[in-house]
Amino acid sequence: MTTTLLAGALLLAQMLLGIAMGCAVFRMLRGPRAQDRVVGLDTLYVNGMLMLLIFGIRTGSTLYFEAALVIALLGFVGTAALAKFLMRGEVIE
Repeated sequence: MTTTLLAGALLLAQMLLGIAMGCAVFRMLRGPRAQDRVVGLDTLYVNGMLMLLIFGIRTGSTLYFEAALVIALLGFVGTAALAKFLMRGEVIE
C-alpha cells in the first residue's frame, strides 16, 4: 500500500512538473519583456531540478541528487548574472 501510494504520488508529481515546465517554456518564448523571460528561465531550471530529484527518489540513485545540486548552483548564478545585466547593462564591472 505504501509503495503504491509513493509510486502514484511520484508519477503525479512528474506529470505536474512536466506541465509546469511547459508553461515556463511558453513564458520564455512568449514573454513580452526580458524580465518575463528571465523568470521563465528561473522557473524552468527549478522545475528541472525537481524533476531530477523525483527521478532520484524513484530509482534510488544518488547521481540524480548530485546533478540536481549542480543545476541549482548554476541556475542561481545564471539568474543573478541575468538580473545584474538587466539592471545595469553589464555583468562584469
